[in-house]
Amino acid sequence: MKKVIKESGLRGIKDLAKRYPKAKIYFHQDLDGVTTAIAMKEYLEANGIEVVDSEVIQYGDKEFAIKKIDAEGDIMPVLVDFAHGKPMFKIHTDHHDRQVGDEDTQSKSFRGARSNVETISQVISPKELFPELDIRLISTVDSADYAKYGITPDDVINYIFRIDKDKTLQQNKFALGLVINKLLLAFKNKPNFLENLVMNSAPSLLSILNNIKNMMDIGNFPKEKELQGFAKDYVERQKTNPNVSYQDGIIVQYGGGTMFPSGSYDRYTPFKNNPEADFLVIAWPLGLLQASCNPFKKDRELKGVNLGEIAQEVLAKYESQLKDRWIPLSTIKYISESAIGPESVGFTFKDFIALYGKKFKGLEDGREILEGIGVLMDKPFNTLTEDDFQMLDTITINAWDIIQANSGGHKCITNISGLNYLGRAKRPPQGKYKYDAEREDAPYIKFLKMLQRDFVKLLQDKINASKTES
Repeated sequence: MKKVIKESGLRGIKDLAKRYPKAKIYFHQDLDGVTTAIAMKEYLEANGIEVVDSEVIQYGDKEFAIKKIDAEGDIMPVLVDFAHGKPMFKIHTDHHDRQVGDEDTQSKSFRGARSNVETISQVISPKELFPELDIRLISTVDSADYAKYGITPDDVINYIFRIDKDKTLQQNKFALGLVINKLLLAFKNKPNFLENLVMNSAPSLLSILNNIKNMMDIGNFPKEKELQGFAKDYVERQKTNPNVSYQDGIIVQYGGGTMFPSGSYDRYTPFKNNPEADFLVIAWPLGLLQASCNPFKKDRELKGVNLGEIAQEVLAKYESQLKDRWIPLSTIKYISESAIGPESVGFTFKDFIALYGKKFKGLEDGREILEGIGVLMDKPFNTLTEDDFQMLDTITINAWDIIQANSGGHKCITNISGLNYLGRAKRPPQGKYKYDAEREDAPYIKFLKMLQRDFVKLLQDKINASKTES
């Protein structure tokens, strides 16, 4: 039975309500994820489906740590604002360029938009859920379309809202929304904070703000002035961070510096400290390279640059070496399940196929071994035996395909991800890991830094060429 979300709404919603009187919503860990979940909750409950629970889902190992729910019961699992689907979900809605793992999902809505809440609130729902100005602000935050509205880094990093009588209603509403976004990000890792926001908030930014303030009071969280002090201190620390440099329009950064206490870090701090910069290229030690345009600058150098294409040009230099490096399934499962608990969904063979397709090798023994692999992959990694590990070792995929599957973005923000899979052995390490500042970088960190240098050089060459042409 197939049901498809059309622009006029969710076709067959009455049948779904008969099958599932209740629902649980899984949502991404940001402002768009929270507001999309609230909008979906409102939509489902208007159609007779009671939303009884919600849970954050995040990319990486946390994706496989979400609690498993039996879709054969009376609670319907619903996924919003997330690009990686799973067989257990019955409704999946998202706005990103590419989705995977949704083949078995009964109801889907994949519509390109600046935010997912825009689709739920203004397209799927027969009546508007969030106010228009709220949607505009949420979409602006999610797409980082700040230059269009004259929003500055100070506006984005601000925790304190005051009505400015000299500003328009939209400007004041945007200022309020930006403060809500900062508070949400400051407390997003506190247990059940985002879930409580979803379950207790009506579809409006003001309702979300009131609930945040209530939780701040009840939980004795830091207040706005204290958070603003943390943010200010972080900005000052980053000015002298030896891992941050700026030259010829490009900020080059390694890691995020000291990001505690909670509320200190802001992703746009590099542009606050270097407002004249056009681009940021940052390498994260977890195996991620990110490049982005300055979203606050209307007239930057090389407006036509496509950072996604540059990423592919950089990777192409190492294509043959990466295709010769084979990563066993045991390693992938080990890394993917590093954060799971006893009730987690885990990383299954269906997840592996959804992410990497049929690009793996290890089919010498035919279908029988794949069926055995599928059974093993349903078990938590920490319960597998040495014989199980050896069986998983028979399935491998090359590093090129892993990086391509985990990377993505668009012309103004892109990432090269999955490099951490290159630096792990087939078995988990014995004993506890202890950080040693004097220790030489791991091989995948060396490769990450090499990619960063290549990316910066190629970007700089393109900037210089554009200046010569003009």
